[in-house]
Amino acid sequence: MTAEGFLEGRRLQLARGVLLQCIMGGYPPSRFYGSDDGDLALVADPKQIHRLPWSQQPRALAICDADELTGESSRLSTRGQLKAVVARYAALGLAPVVATELEFFVFAPNPDPTQPFQPPLGLDGRREDGQSAFSISSNNGLRPFFSEVYECMAALGLPRDTFMHEMGVSQFEINLLHGDPLLLADQTFLFKHLLKEVALKHGLTVVCMAKPLAHTPGSSMHIHQSVVEAGSGCNVFSDGAGEPTATFRHFIGGQQACLADFTALFAPNVNSYQRLCHPFASPNNACWSHDNRSAGLRIPASSPVARRVENRLPGADANPYLAIAASLAAGLYGIEHRLEPSAAIQGEFEVPDNLSLPCTLHAALERLKRSHLAKELFGTEFIEGYIASKTLELTSFFDEITPWERRVLAAQA
Repeated sequence: MTAEGFLEGRRLQLARGVLLQCIMGGYPPSRFYGSDDGDLALVADPKQIHRLPWSQQPRALAICDADELTGESSRLSTRGQLKAVVARYAALGLAPVVATELEFFVFAPNPDPTQPFQPPLGLDGRREDGQSAFSISSNNGLRPFFSEVYECMAALGLPRDTFMHEMGVSQFEINLLHGDPLLLADQTFLFKHLLKEVALKHGLTVVCMAKPLAHTPGSSMHIHQSVVEAGSGCNVFSDGAGEPTATFRHFIGGQQACLADFTALFAPNVNSYQRLCHPFASPNNACWSHDNRSAGLRIPASSPVARRVENRLPGADANPYLAIAASLAAGLYGIEHRLEPSAAIQGEFEVPDNLSLPCTLHAALERLKRSHLAKELFGTEFIEGYIASKTLELTSFFDEITPWERRVLAAQA
C-alpha cells in the first residue's frame, strides 16, 4: 500500500483463505477457512516496520498480525499461534528463550528447474566442489554478496552471532542471537527474505530447501530453547548448584512425547524428508543426548546458565513461527504434565520404535491427522486447515513423474 495510506492508519484486509494458500497457489475447500471466506485485518507490529535497504526505490516492509475483524487473533495465523504459546508460558511466570541456526545454499541462477543446482563461478573461474567446509577462503567470489548481506542485516536491526561455510557445496549457516521467541521468528523470516532479495541483486540464487542437492547434507533450522523465570531471568533448567532440574527433564519429556505428532509442522514439504532420510547430522528421531548430533534432541555443552535443548528436526524450509511454536508447545506440555524423558543416549545407537518419527510427508500428515494433542494445543481449525493445504501439495507432487522413475523403471518388464 502507499506510505500515505499506511501512515493514515488505513486498515488493510485480507481474505481468510489466503492463510491456507498452498505453495502452488491453490486453496483447500472453503469449509477449512469459512464458507464465506470473510476478511481478516492485517495489523502491523510497530516494532517490525523496516525500510528495505536493498531496494533502490524507497520501500518498507511491515510484519503484521492476522486478526479477526472482532479483534482476536486468527487461529489460522502461525504468528498468532506462537504468541499464544508464549502467553501460556507467561501465565506460569515463565518466559521461553530461543535461538535459530539457519543453513542455506547460494547457487548460480537456475532458469531450468529440470537441471540440478550449481554453485556460482568462483574468482578462479571454477565452481566449488565441496572442499570448502569451514574454510575462510574467499575464492568462491561471494564476498560482495555477503558484505551487502551484513550491511542489510545491520540496517534491519538483525544482530548476528556467527556465519560459516557449512558441509555442503556452497552451503552456509548463520546463528542468530538468542532472545524472545516472537522476535527470533520475525528475525528468521526477515533474514530469509533479505537473503533472497540481495542474492538477486548479485546474480545469485539463495535456496532454503531442506535438500536441494543429492549426495550432500541438507539445510536445517535448529532451534535452541531454554526457559527462564519471568521476573529474575534465571534459567529454570539449572538449579542453584548448577545441576539439571526436574523442569529440564519434563521439557525434554514433552518434546519426546510430541515430536512424532508434530513432524509435519517441522518438516512441511515433500523435500523435507529427503534431508531426514539421509540423516547425517539430520536425525529423524526423538532421542536425546548430551552433545551427540545423531540425536533429534541435543543438549549442547554449556555452562549451567546457558543449559538448553536443541531441536534438530526442523529444516530450513520450515515456517519459523510454526516450528518455534510447536517446539515450545511440546516442551510446555511436558512441564505441565511432568513427563519424564527416556534415558539419554550416547555414541552409536539404534532408535527405539517409540522414538522414531514419520519419514514421508504422507506419513507425517496421517500422524498429525490422528493427533488429539495437536488439535488440543493448536486448535482443530488450524490443524485441519494445515493438513488440507499440505495434502493439496502432496497430491500435486504425485501428479508428476520424476526423472528417476523414467531413468530406472522405463526399461523394466
